Amino acid sequence: MRSYHLELNCEIPDTFRTKMAANSLDIDIEKKSKHEIKIEADIDSPYSIGLIVGASGSGKTTFTKHLFGQDCFKTYIDLSKPIIDQFPKEISYDECANILSGVGLTSVPCWIRPAYTLSNGQRARAEAALAITGGTGVITIDEWTSVVDRTVAKVMSHCVQKFARKNNKRVVLCSCHYDVIEWLNPDWVIDCNEQKFIDRRLLRQEERERKEKLKFEIREVGRESWKYFSKYHYLSEKLPGGRIFTYGLFEGSNQIGFICLANYIPTRPGNIPIYHSNRVVVHPDYAGMGLGLLLVNEVCKLFKKQTGYELRATFSSVPLYKARIKDPKNWKLIKLEKVIGKAKSQKMKIKSEYTMGRLKNTKSFRSNVTTYTFKYIGP
Repeated sequence: MRSYHLELNCEIPDTFRTKMAANSLDIDIEKKSKHEIKIEADIDSPYSIGLIVGASGSGKTTFTKHLFGQDCFKTYIDLSKPIIDQFPKEISYDECANILSGVGLTSVPCWIRPAYTLSNGQRARAEAALAITGGTGVITIDEWTSVVDRTVAKVMSHCVQKFARKNNKRVVLCSCHYDVIEWLNPDWVIDCNEQKFIDRRLLRQEERERKEKLKFEIREVGRESWKYFSKYHYLSEKLPGGRIFTYGLFEGSNQIGFICLANYIPTRPGNIPIYHSNRVVVHPDYAGMGLGLLLVNEVCKLFKKQTGYELRATFSSVPLYKARIKDPKNWKLIKLEKVIGKAKSQKMKIKSEYTMGRLKNTKSFRSNVTTYTFKYIGP
């Protein structure tokens, strides 16, 4: 443990109005212009996540600079450029994608737009990704979750701490909000309000487990809600043709996700209809907690129980492929197909019946991709 002592002084102008204001409440100007922080803390022992918390004006930003240097809060983001173009050149594209996904910024459309177009939550995640990549030693981030709503703040905190631990990073966050502590699961906390140090590394595992849970609901929605989510989807902005069923994921009254079940394979008489889950989108502010696959699984479970129909999913997204491979209780890979070159004619011989359906409009057919088809085998 080390002892840290910091004295903050603020010069108050000696004007008529400042004197009148101070005298109206009999304020001691000399005392009110000083703020001391005295804390004993152990920030030298190994850790992944540290949190310096306190109300505005409690001195947490200045104290962080006192601990880690005056230039510890660097600005890494350029708002005029897409996030994907701001990583160091020596980092591969796959590494960039893994970093962005690791902090919960999983929407590819968000990667390629200028950073100024991102929401506060998306921008904060992008800044965290760039800081974690570009920073060395202890990475410090100020005003953590100050500009997002509290549910988004908790989701962001969960993603950042998970990424930092997985990649052996040391991250110290400054925040005026105490509600992120459970979600960050920090190894230590410095509370500037109470001027105390809490070493959570000494707690038992069950004492560090998160008690709070977020609640979400799945409801049937009209197809019109797709327009609010289409910009985050990696493929078409249009819903598929044929008979479809659409559902939304809700946090309270706020719709934060969308999924469509579509019957775009003709059903022969006597056969069980086959529906495909597609257009699965969780708003980027809520990404990184596995809500996408949870939404798909729960909707498929509900739909299968109601109809008895067969459910599948065909896509080219590698993250979606990895998520389903890790969920063998609910999904089974039944087809993997690589398409190389351009589709010039509908007479091309391609084994997949699902790919043939796309050849009707050769202008939209994508080449040089791998598609994966999974069958839902869950309850």
